[in-house]
Amino acid sequence: MRFPLTRADALSRVAEFVPLAGRAYAARRNHDGGPGGAATTSLLSPAIRRRLVSEQEVAAAAIAAHGFTGAEKFVQEICWRSYWVGWLQQRPEIWTRWQADVVRMQAMLADDGRWQRRYAQAMAGTTGIDCFDAWVHELIETGWLHNHVRMSFASIWCFTLRLPWQLGAAFFYQHLLDACPASNTLGWRWVVGLQTPGKTYLARADLIRDLSGGRFRVAAPLAREAAPWPADTIPPPIPPVPAMRADPMLRTGLFITTEDCSLDQQALPPLVALAATPDIGGTPAPLKHRVAMAMIGDGLARAASRFGLEPERVDATFGVDAMRDWAARHRLRQIITADAPVGPVKDRLDMLAPALAADGVALVRLRRAWDDVAWPRATKGFFPFKAAIPKLLALEPGALA
Repeated sequence: MRFPLTRADALSRVAEFVPLAGRAYAARRNHDGGPGGAATTSLLSPAIRRRLVSEQEVAAAAIAAHGFTGAEKFVQEICWRSYWVGWLQQRPEIWTRWQADVVRMQAMLADDGRWQRRYAQAMAGTTGIDCFDAWVHELIETGWLHNHVRMSFASIWCFTLRLPWQLGAAFFYQHLLDACPASNTLGWRWVVGLQTPGKTYLARADLIRDLSGGRFRVAAPLAREAAPWPADTIPPPIPPVPAMRADPMLRTGLFITTEDCSLDQQALPPLVALAATPDIGGTPAPLKHRVAMAMIGDGLARAASRFGLEPERVDATFGVDAMRDWAARHRLRQIITADAPVGPVKDRLDMLAPALAADGVALVRLRRAWDDVAWPRATKGFFPFKAAIPKLLALEPGALA
């Protein structure tokens, strides 16, 4: 496993990579040595996705080593995910629409033999396009692809194989260890010209050969043009709801989800119960599921050690009945958890909150200060969002909103 599965290992990986986070990263970040080659990026994205380490911790370490100017490119890449999350947080309809599209298109596959055949070849990595087929196997076997590879993969999927971007995004979401609803969905939308209207990404054989160090011949012809997908409606932004606060006087339990495996690093009120759920939503590939289990297990063990509590696990989908039973057994009046952005975990919390409230138990979703600053500023493109980066970097480490 190339990726850290515990907070301790993630912090070690940060220390190992920091010397390369300056000019070396800026010069080589788009190059990909493949699963057996030297990494040109930090490989921290799965750990940051589950918040074994925070964006703030990683950015601060890079700046301490290289200064802001020297580490600027690396810091910007860290902030891209925060931008995507904030953008989708204000437009949840895009996520709901994508989910519905996937269901509809999977049903349509049975009615279109040619489309079904291309889709099956793409999923199996038997298209005859050497780079694409190798990337499919790398994705399935390792749960990861280099960011620049992801762009080329999506372009070939949509413009050369002429398959719907929605199904490609679903394939990525099933396998990528670091896939989050925002960066995955919006990244695919960007490739087909929906996110930045009219601007698409066209994979080029010469660039693939160069950035892969000549590992691929790319002899099969790729699409020569990338016409934008038919435009859809982007809803106006809805401001994020205000951050919640815990009541230190209430009998409180801590509930850890895969959205944030390091709540033990936060300043929390006194706790009497501790539980976690391994649920990450959807139907993840076995490797992705195992990695998420390892990360949530590490977070649960650390929290149990810090707070001196017996760790518990609730139903895999943290169903309403299981959570109500856990709260009743410990006579809880308040459950605190991480504020999950748009996605499956948030959907489950939204269903859980009113059921707990009916029992007199408040579900308090604690938001990190980083998110509270970043999300409202993701109203337009990334370049206006960059103005918020100095404010993000000035936050106290681990601060809650």
